[in-house]
Formats: sequence, structure tokens, C-alpha cells
Amino acid sequence: MSEIIRHDTTARSSKIVEHGNTVYLSGQVGTAGESVTDQTKEILNKIDTCLESVGSDKSKILQAVIWLSDMKYFAELNEVWNAWVPEGHAPARACGEAKLARAELSVEIIITAAK
Repeated sequence: MSEIIRHDTTARSSKIVEHGNTVYLSGQVGTAGESVTDQTKEILNKIDTCLESVGSDKSKILQAVIWLSDMKYFAELNEVWNAWVPEGHAPARACGEAKLARAELSVEIIITAAK
């Protein structure tokens, strides 16, 4: 069995977990109160940084789970997302509406990627 490696671990969660050649990122959020566009850009930058830290990148994302506080933000999110995803490397993706941890958060993205 492959070793499980946890990064930036607290009592509640790990920011990144590696198992074999798979990388799991915890839910990433942006600055509360910022626009959906700005929160999404910040989240995607965090994802880039997390993946790079373990030898991966956005072209290796297998799955993305996206939560929006309101589906009215779907088009705004997609505008930023579509510009960020490398052509030919779109992951399996789900996007739904959920009550997030704080009312000022509009977007949360969870990533699973290959190394």
C-alpha cells in the first residue's frame, strides 16, 4: 500500500494529501467579501501553488468540485475558470449551490489531481 503524506495538517484537516500518484486538496476559498471573480482568481492561484508544491500542475487535475453560495454566480465563475483551464485538459467537474462556511464566501473549490 502506498504511503499517505499529509501537508499543512491541523487537528481538523490537511491542506494537501498525497497517496500514490494522486493529490487531494482541501476546499480552497478566496477572501471573504470580494467579488466572485476575485475570489475565483485567488482560489485558482492557491490551487496552482498547492499543486506545484507537490510536483503537479493544473494540466493534471482529474476532478474539480465547485460550490457556489448562489447559482446566479455560475456564469461569472465559468468566465474565470474557462480562461484558467489549459486547453485539452478540462477535468471532470461538478458545480452546485451550497451554504458555505461564512456568508461572505461565494466560491469553494475542491481538487483531485495526478502527480
